Amino acid sequence: MQRIMTSTALVFAGALLLSGCAAGGGDSTATPAADACQTVASEVRDVSNGVQNNLAAVADTAELEEYLTSAAERVDAIIEEAGDNEDLVAAVEDFKAEVGAATDYAGELPEPDAEGAIEQDADALAERQAALQEAAAEVGAVCTAD
Repeated sequence: MQRIMTSTALVFAGALLLSGCAAGGGDSTATPAADACQTVASEVRDVSNGVQNNLAAVADTAELEEYLTSAAERVDAIIEEAGDNEDLVAAVEDFKAEVGAATDYAGELPEPDAEGAIEQDADALAERQAALQEAAAEVGAVCTAD
């Protein structure tokens, strides 16, 4: 259990660092397209962080499945927000694939034990969380490349 907590703590620290670096400072001369891109990137980071947190603290697999379905629907809406920016749409679709992979991972979690705890493979959890972080960072990178 200590190993899971340590890995989870490291992943969360990385997520916080990544989201802090990606947030950056505001640019008052940004174009509306750049503002829209940053909004999409921010929403993707929010979804990424939510999915990672829910995977790490799962107590009820049915609730987790419901949350992940909602997250996938939210990503669909974000794709529509991305508009005509093909690079941004592609990056958000790649992120959506990672949300799907997280959903597949969650579907393979064991049932809770007698105490209600769900044992997870720390390495598999960290891998899923890292993949979500990387995909979210790619969305942000599209915005800074424009």
